Amino acid sequence: MNWMESIRIALEGIWVNKMRSFLTMLGIVIGVAAVILVVAIGQGGRSKLLSEMEQIGSTLFVIYIQSVSTDTVTDSERINLQDIRVIKERVPAILALAPSSYEYAEVKSRRGSKQVLAVGTTGDFVKVRNLDLARGRFFSEIDNRAVRRVAVIDEKLGENLFGRADPIGKKILLKNTPTLVIGVAKAGESIFMEGQVRNVYIPFSYWQSLFNSSRVDQLEGKAVNKDRVNEAVKQAKNILNRRHHTTDRYSSFTMEEEMAVADRVMGIMTTIIGAIAGISLLVGGVGVMNIMLVSVTERTQEIGIRMALGAGRKNILVQFLIESIVLCLLGGIIGTVLGYGGAYLVAHFAKWPPLVSWSTVLVAFLFSAAVGLFFGIYPANRASKLDPIEALRRD
Repeated sequence: MNWMESIRIALEGIWVNKMRSFLTMLGIVIGVAAVILVVAIGQGGRSKLLSEMEQIGSTLFVIYIQSVSTDTVTDSERINLQDIRVIKERVPAILALAPSSYEYAEVKSRRGSKQVLAVGTTGDFVKVRNLDLARGRFFSEIDNRAVRRVAVIDEKLGENLFGRADPIGKKILLKNTPTLVIGVAKAGESIFMEGQVRNVYIPFSYWQSLFNSSRVDQLEGKAVNKDRVNEAVKQAKNILNRRHHTTDRYSSFTMEEEMAVADRVMGIMTTIIGAIAGISLLVGGVGVMNIMLVSVTERTQEIGIRMALGAGRKNILVQFLIESIVLCLLGGIIGTVLGYGGAYLVAHFAKWPPLVSWSTVLVAFLFSAAVGLFFGIYPANRASKLDPIEALRRD
């Protein structure tokens, strides 16, 4: 059998019935494009998420006191500043350690007001969170001891409060208290900050005075390297339990653990959504089978003539299988182009890297061919079993 001749005949058949062939391929086109697009979006989103978590710091860890609704936290169990000093002295695996407490508050300027999250902390917070300053400085230990009313805001908040003017040296009203802006943190393009309340960083002593609270919500630390994160966390929790006469009262999480969970969850979601998108390929395959059955009916006389001229059942079977596969492959090519283009378009607007996996493209493409083969078997088999005499008699 001449394979090239069979492919040529298949292409001629598709060309003669252009509209019908296009509508038949549409399910395959949509299926392949959807699979490529969904997987690319999932991989791009995962890359963006992990990249931003990596920027925060893979050596970051957080320690906090366990608390449930039926449980109460006594004053003797609360983390305090003395705990931080002791932990920093006794745990060499820790590079930086800072307290952090959070409260919502209103900040005002002449241009208007904004709801912000006031973060009370110390100078080590810059190292812990890899905070990048665009202008000015972060507050120091001296600022903390002197309970100075100073603040560091991010660029986005600075634009909201002062427009294009430089916020450094200007005053804001934080909870109606005049506060001097001494630094501006780079905002960056973060998916974590989309639609979120902006942060205002203030010295921990000032935060305590402003909100009339001495609580420390959590300890945020940075280990000297990735390999010593668990060691740092374990030793710090042991010290806290000994100092507060408790047992396993403090919980923790590390950025490495959060990144692993995020990677696993995003991978599962991408697989599930990709599989759902792949169902449309099966729907397209059913369409191919229906059209091929129609084609067998329409070409009954042609089949009879071929058989009368010496074509065997195998030749007829292969011919119709090739037509079905070519139809699906053409749909796969168009779907690949659309999926690839759509992935780049989404990546452009979402501002993340266009991650189109060639393995995904190959799988989608081969799957479209497999759909053509699978759903073409029944029509092709039916065509090959036609009786030549009965086929020639058919009008």
